[in-house]
Amino acid sequence: MRGPITLAETNALEKLDRNGSRARSACVADVLILGASGGIGSALRAAHQARGDAVTGLSRSRDGFDVTDAASVDAALTGLGPFDRVIVATGALVISGAAPEKTIRAVTAKAMADQFAVNAIGPALVLAHAHDLLKPDGVLAVLSARVGSIGDNRIGGWISYRSAKAAVNQIVHTAAIELARSHKGAAVVALHPGTVATPFTEKYLGRHPSVPPHEAADNLMAVMDGLTAEQTGRFFDWAGKEVPW
Repeated sequence: MRGPITLAETNALEKLDRNGSRARSACVADVLILGASGGIGSALRAAHQARGDAVTGLSRSRDGFDVTDAASVDAALTGLGPFDRVIVATGALVISGAAPEKTIRAVTAKAMADQFAVNAIGPALVLAHAHDLLKPDGVLAVLSARVGSIGDNRIGGWISYRSAKAAVNQIVHTAAIELARSHKGAAVVALHPGTVATPFTEKYLGRHPSVPPHEAADNLMAVMDGLTAEQTGRFFDWAGKEVPW
């Protein structure tokens, strides 16, 4: 049981957005994290629990939750919710040993299909349950990546991963439009967590600055805490700045 609400939380709860609804605060009661054993997912789980939230976490390694298997997704999510916050932190950069392509000449059907299965179709299968999983004024965030931005792509490469992330951005945007009709106070967004130092990225960090998972989690939580329904269907980075599609 969490202690008395703090002054900061009280102030956050009293802040109103332009629609007159309560702004997101640091006081979220029920959170669902999918991919809860990964680098970012486990950090998000720990951070939410540290501030007193009730967290339900599902992952493939611990619970057999497989986003590439519709039956697994249905079995795990049917009957759950509703939650104040749903975070889809599943994803993969290297699948079955296939590293990101440096050139379009390296694309294979298998590698691209695997990327879409994990990084686009998987989140879509989760979003198929969003009407039941999410409270009418909740936040649903799907972790995407800046490399999925078509408008921000200036160096090429990573074709399969980029394309799958671009696809999941479209899936999130489209789902947000539909959910806005029934969940009028909800925010459904794609989030870029930044470059996070995890086993997922360790071979590809290069000279890019990175942050540890706990710092990435704090950044993402700050963004989610500040979301309003007016921002649904959009794509934000770890600092809350909008990323072009």
